[in-house]
Amino acid sequence: MYELEATGNVLVMTAQGKASIDRRHLEVAPAAPVADASRESNRAAESPESMIVRSVLAGDRDMFGQLYELYAPLVHGVLLARMPRSEVEDLVQDIFLHALRKLHTLRDTNAFGPWIAMIARNRAIDFHRRSRETVEVTDDLRSSDDSSVATTAEEILGIIRTLPDAYRETLVLRLVEGMTGPEIASRTGLTAASVRVNLHRGMKLLRAKLGFKEGLS
Repeated sequence: MYELEATGNVLVMTAQGKASIDRRHLEVAPAAPVADASRESNRAAESPESMIVRSVLAGDRDMFGQLYELYAPLVHGVLLARMPRSEVEDLVQDIFLHALRKLHTLRDTNAFGPWIAMIARNRAIDFHRRSRETVEVTDDLRSSDDSSVATTAEEILGIIRTLPDAYRETLVLRLVEGMTGPEIASRTGLTAASVRVNLHRGMKLLRAKLGFKEGLS
């Protein structure tokens, strides 16, 4: 019998370390100039992430590490909800390198999270278009030292991937990446209410597929 808390723990236990970015390959196009009249008002509405984006666009490559640390779990979770774990790690780095090269095209620096999440979703779609193969999720973690835990984790991920798109992405961000509801909302651009609904309905569906009875917490 699965326990809901154990479900999250098993998924987190088997999560692989996030890949690091080789900054030598990073080429960032310069940001478009901001009109002086609106600069102060824009700054007042800026989030910390937006200020980091602007710093990167201004040529401060060291700030890229902070941007990566903030959003790597989001990109990793978006991909993991849609494709096998073995394909995710390298693609996370590739997505960030692509996003940073195209950063000058981002019109709203406060919307970096939703923007890079959409890039990740599109890359997952491209992956499936190219592969045209059925992926057995139980093959993803066979190299793990604890094969029983690995199999259980991949079985759970396999079930999550059968859920509606919004539910599976939110569940992976919560259970695997360890993001809180407010963090998921701020990174994806969803409202807090939408995140709560996705988590509630998604967990209810997952509970049913794992054999939980109603009322069991």
